[in-house]
Amino acid sequence: MTGKLPIVAVVGRPNVGKSTFFNRVVGRKLAIVDDQPGVTRDRNFAKADWAGRQFFIVDTGGVIEGSDEPMDRLVREQAMAAVSEADLILLLVDGKLGPHPLDERLADLLRVKRRPVLVIVNKVDNYPTDTSWNDFWSLGMGEPIPVSSASGKAMGDLLDKIIAALPEAPEDTDDDDTIRIAVIGRPNVGKSSFVNKMFGEERMVVSDVPGTTRDSVDTPLTYHGHDLVFVDTAGLRRQSKVKDSLEYYSALRTARVLQEADIALALVDATEGSIAIQDLRVIEMAWEAGCGVVIVVNKWDLMEKETMTAPHFEKAARDRAPFLNWVPFLFTSAKTGQRVHKALDLVLEVQEQRTRRIDTHEVNEALEELNKRQPPPHSRGRAIKLRYGTQVSVDPPTFVLFSNLPRELPDHYVRYLMNGFRERWGFMGSPIRIQLRASAASNRIG
Repeated sequence: MTGKLPIVAVVGRPNVGKSTFFNRVVGRKLAIVDDQPGVTRDRNFAKADWAGRQFFIVDTGGVIEGSDEPMDRLVREQAMAAVSEADLILLLVDGKLGPHPLDERLADLLRVKRRPVLVIVNKVDNYPTDTSWNDFWSLGMGEPIPVSSASGKAMGDLLDKIIAALPEAPEDTDDDDTIRIAVIGRPNVGKSSFVNKMFGEERMVVSDVPGTTRDSVDTPLTYHGHDLVFVDTAGLRRQSKVKDSLEYYSALRTARVLQEADIALALVDATEGSIAIQDLRVIEMAWEAGCGVVIVVNKWDLMEKETMTAPHFEKAARDRAPFLNWVPFLFTSAKTGQRVHKALDLVLEVQEQRTRRIDTHEVNEALEELNKRQPPPHSRGRAIKLRYGTQVSVDPPTFVLFSNLPRELPDHYVRYLMNGFRERWGFMGSPIRIQLRASAASNRIG
């Protein structure tokens, strides 16, 4: 289990290149980039990795300090919320235009926040020849750091400085046997009521108003000799629905919780008749984070039951997202307590699955059998060969397969291998990972 990932917030006036910078750090285009000022209004965040350290980087809208325009005020409030949450602030400025009065106002604003700040001078395309970036010493925020996020120039040196400025990584707690369980779902599906019923007391504030839970709350429990910690998180909505800064950062906190959780109990509302798109997004967020997943269909007491109501609900969900074929469903009522405690048994079962280790000889027997049943396709006239496989880690189960052409193995064949592993070993409720590496011709299966 890892500690909470630090947050790095990128702030600056409009059109200094924050979204381009964000995309460069993350390594892919997640933020919309446009020359029109003010394109980024809602925040965007993603996990970044450099030199073995991971952190969340947050892209904010352009701050126009002193403007009373409603949209400017909203963007400014949300950017300042990012600053309040952040462990490190990157003040991005435009190296082509030089220091601007809005840069100075924003620097004054950040000074009183008492957070570590790095001044990043963007658009210095002719570094190191161009030394005009030194003009930003005038902001009084320390040494300016020149980069070109468009070309990537000097980004490696900057990332080294970012890592050095982050809080020290927490000590590894892999020996801790505590199972951390994130209770996730959209607002008002009954997460707090579910946790309260589980514990038999009012541990969480319960209200009919969506979004009552803003922060993540840890609640310990011992069950059949296992130490569990339940984390009730704020509800996650579609990004377009996240209007205020508190709600946005509740979503960010939930993403952080999932990075350190073992199991996600994903609550959905039975009365809606099926899993909604946003339900799937929340569940996929947990799955991609490597959490084990149990889907809890709440408010089942309000449903008119027919013989196949529950199986039809499951089938409709699995038709929409095939990975749900490997995820258990539990139909409950937080109000009446129906099957609520069955969730604890499922948590232990899924945790056992995601911590299973398969002997190397079994992995290679399975790989050989799957290879014989359906050999890998050819690539540009060359046969792709899978020579050897082994499980390298758990939480979630991760396998490394060695191939003569690892980059050429198509995604559909990797899915075929994953399904074959599941048919053989199950891994109920747990994602599995397959990594491909190059091998020498002498390393063969079995």
